[in-house]
Amino acid sequence: MHPRFAPYLFSLFLSGFMTFIVSGIATYRASGMEDSFVGLWMGSWVFTWVVAYPVMLIASPIVKRLVGKCVRS
Repeated sequence: MHPRFAPYLFSLFLSGFMTFIVSGIATYRASGMEDSFVGLWMGSWVFTWVVAYPVMLIASPIVKRLVGKCVRS
């Protein structure tokens, strides 16, 4: 894959990993460890990943600029 796609791939992997963990915790807190836990978790995860990925693509440049202003160069 061409290096120009690295930011998109990074955002895809990071948003997938983060939403997997957070949706699992939220699903467990909401429903407990019942028989349908895994199905509920996966449904929640897919939905949140679909939302999180484009948000991360939009927010990343803004956050990079903000961090650049907060640290010394």
